[in-house]
Amino acid sequence: MAASRAHWWFVGPALILMGLILLLPILIAAALSFTSYSLGNPGAEFVGLDNYEKIFTRSTYEKMFGATFRYVFVVVPLSVGLGLGAALLINSTKRFGDFYKTIYFLPVMAALIAMAIVWEFALHPTIGIVNATLEHGCGSFLETWGLYAHGCDRGFPLWLTDRDYAIWTVAFIGVWQGFGFNMVLYLAGLTSVPRELYHAAEMDGARTAWDRFRLVTWPMLGPTTVFVVTISFIRSFQVFDTVEAFYPQGGGPSKSVYVMMFAIYEKAIQQNLMGIGAAITVVFLGFVMFLTVIQRWLVERRVHYS
Repeated sequence: MAASRAHWWFVGPALILMGLILLLPILIAAALSFTSYSLGNPGAEFVGLDNYEKIFTRSTYEKMFGATFRYVFVVVPLSVGLGLGAALLINSTKRFGDFYKTIYFLPVMAALIAMAIVWEFALHPTIGIVNATLEHGCGSFLETWGLYAHGCDRGFPLWLTDRDYAIWTVAFIGVWQGFGFNMVLYLAGLTSVPRELYHAAEMDGARTAWDRFRLVTWPMLGPTTVFVVTISFIRSFQVFDTVEAFYPQGGGPSKSVYVMMFAIYEKAIQQNLMGIGAAITVVFLGFVMFLTVIQRWLVERRVHYS
C-alpha cells in the first residue's frame, strides 16, 4: 500500500507549486472580475456581469479588441514566415552562417528602452531616416505608385502618431523583434531532418530546391511549426512593452494601439480598477486558450512526427 502511494511524493510538490503559481491567480482574477474591487478598499461590491458587459459594449474596448487582433494576425504569419525563410537561407550558406545568425537574433536581445529610442528617431517625421529615405525617391519612377506620389505631394506619414498607421508600425516592429527567435527554433528543427531523405527524394525525381522543400523539409518541420506558431500567438497576445514604451499615456493616437495587455495595465495599475482589470484578464486568457487550441488542432492535422 505504501509503495502504491510513493509516486505522490514525486509529483505532489510539482502539482502544489503549479496550483499556487498558475491556477490560484487565475481563480482569484476570475473572482475579482465579478466585483468592483480596488486596492486599499476594505471590501468589494459584487457587480455580477457588469464588468463583462462594459468590455463587450463600450467603444473603448471595441478598439482594444480591434488593435489586439490586428497586431496578432499581422505579426504571427509574418514572423513565422520570415523566421522560416531566414533559417532556410542560413542553413544553405557555407560561409558566415554564425554571423547572419547573430545579426538576425540581435533584435530579440535588444533592450526595450534602446529599441524604443532608435525607432522613435528612425520614424520621426522630419529628422527620421525612414521618411528621409522615402523623400529621396520623389521624382523617380517610384512616383508612378499612387501612395508614393501622395506622400511626395503632401508629406509622408507620421508613423507613430497617425491613428491610421500606428498599429501597423508597432506590428512591423513586433515582426522585426520576433522573427529572429523563430529563426533559431527553425534552425534547430532543420538539424533534425535526416540527410538521407533528401537523397531518397532526389532519386525519386525531386530535382529542384522547391521540390525538396515541399516533399521533405516542410513535412519534417511539422512539429517545429506547431511549436513556433503556438509561441508566436502567445507572444503576440502578450505585447505590452513596445506599446508602453511608445505610448505610456494611453494606447496611441485615438487608442489605435490599445492592446489588451496595455488595457489590463491601465485599468488595474494606473486607475486602480481591479475588477474591470481582472475581467479583461479573464477575457484575454480565454482568447489565448481558444486560439491556441484551434491553431494546434488545424496545424497538427498535417503534422508529421517521426
